[in-house]
Amino acid sequence: MTDTMEEFEASAAAKKTKTIYISTVFGIAMVLSMVGLLGLILVEANNLSNYVKENIVLNVFVDDAAHETDVLQLQKQIEANTMVNHSQYVSKELAARNLQKDLGEDFVKFLGYNPLSQSIDVYLKAEYANNTDIERFKTGLLKNPLVKEVKYQQSLVDQMNQNLATISLIILVFAGIFVVLSVALINNTIRIAIYSQRFLIKSMQLVGATKGFIRKPFLLYGIWHGLLGALIAIIILVGTLSLAYKEIPDLVILRSYTEFGIIFVFIIGLGIFISGFSTFLAVNKFLRLKLYDLYR
Repeated sequence: MTDTMEEFEASAAAKKTKTIYISTVFGIAMVLSMVGLLGLILVEANNLSNYVKENIVLNVFVDDAAHETDVLQLQKQIEANTMVNHSQYVSKELAARNLQKDLGEDFVKFLGYNPLSQSIDVYLKAEYANNTDIERFKTGLLKNPLVKEVKYQQSLVDQMNQNLATISLIILVFAGIFVVLSVALINNTIRIAIYSQRFLIKSMQLVGATKGFIRKPFLLYGIWHGLLGALIAIIILVGTLSLAYKEIPDLVILRSYTEFGIIFVFIIGLGIFISGFSTFLAVNKFLRLKLYDLYR
């Protein structure tokens, strides 16, 4: 009868321990998935910022008397500039067709001639999409005798950069706060899990086991739980991304597998580090406790 009761108690304790560790893994996974989601939002926001900046157009109008070959040569010179992402030559005919689409009527037929000038649409790299660099680029272009005028929406550039800077700052602040809260939550989850094993730790210590010997299996379990939690979090994030791209197909243009890979590696590293370090601290705490303190 005694043996049966002992087996039942051992089985119940094992089930309880297993349940605690499973809840620990999923607790870590939920926290890491939220950290990862915030990281993905940061990446997508940065990519969106770059996309918007690289679609600001500078209209470089050239002299009406300039030959097309000279204008195309000018385009090659512009594209050789390190500030330029790409450019597009717009002939008088193409400019007229584009304006006709916007107006919805044939203004050339009405006027009897095409009043538009040939031009080059220039798109700068994201890091140069600010008024200071644009003005410097514009000044250099106007020195060329073929260039008649350079136009761009200066107020739009200013407003865009201010808004993007504000949004980025807000997201970064939230990211910092959430990372700190995540570390605290994971640490608390690990401490509760180790607390259920405090009598086992003290028993091993009482029979002469060294601190390193006692600590090792708990650390291995902690690292393993952190890794499992991180992998579950990555699966959740991949599912979230797939759903987002399905619901909003235009998000595909912002996709960056390299940046996603960096975030996933960061999540794995964060899960392993926090789980392992929290386990180390929790085990050390119970190793230092006196026997009578275990009941408090």
